Amino acid sequence: MARSVLVTGGNRGIGRAIATALAERGDKVAVTYRSGEPPDGVLGVTCDVTDSGQVDAAFSEVEREHGPVEVLVANAGITSDTLLLRMGEDEWDAVLDTNLTGSFRLLKRAARGMMRARWGRVVLMSSVVGMLGSPGQANYAASKAGLVGLARSVARELGSRGVTVNVVAPGFVETDMTAVLPEATQEQYRSQIPLGRFASAEEVAAVVSFLTSDEAAYVTGALVPVDGGLGMGH
Repeated sequence: MARSVLVTGGNRGIGRAIATALAERGDKVAVTYRSGEPPDGVLGVTCDVTDSGQVDAAFSEVEREHGPVEVLVANAGITSDTLLLRMGEDEWDAVLDTNLTGSFRLLKRAARGMMRARWGRVVLMSSVVGMLGSPGQANYAASKAGLVGLARSVARELGSRGVTVNVVAPGFVETDMTAVLPEATQEQYRSQIPLGRFASAEEVAAVVSFLTSDEAAYVTGALVPVDGGLGMGH
């Protein structure tokens, strides 16, 4: 059965891989983006998740084209890295507003339709950094850790309506962002990963594909790491 899917930040990297995987399984996929081009075969909707009005307009457009959103993957996120003593409140606020409050806006807008349908799948994209911490990323780590509390609270609220809410926490993934790192830095990171390599975006997408499927009906409130063992024990 084709579902109406919305993936935020779906024009590149992990988001693009997720959108492509869900489209290939037959879902009606829409992605939000702020720049670049969405993948072929999906509906592209411009949206800034820090603006509630834009979030509402994006959902309305998807609803007109594909029907109410049944699967939400909140993937849009930003970084603004600097050490704590140099971090301004604007850098803190921007990252929290996009990564954590943005997910809240999306979840709130999606929840009513999912509750009416008595079926829904939500995946919030966190990071291994949210559990391990990382120097210079206090704002990013806090935003990604906050998603776990958000997801587990909403999972308890919506579970009786057949809606699952889970968190995926990727580690280092082969994307444009990691490709620009110096080779020595990449090797340092790989040495900390038990599997000795970065993930492909498609490997992360495969986990999201499962969590948004009928087969994952009894999985909710879970934090699923896709990090090659980097965060074991967190």
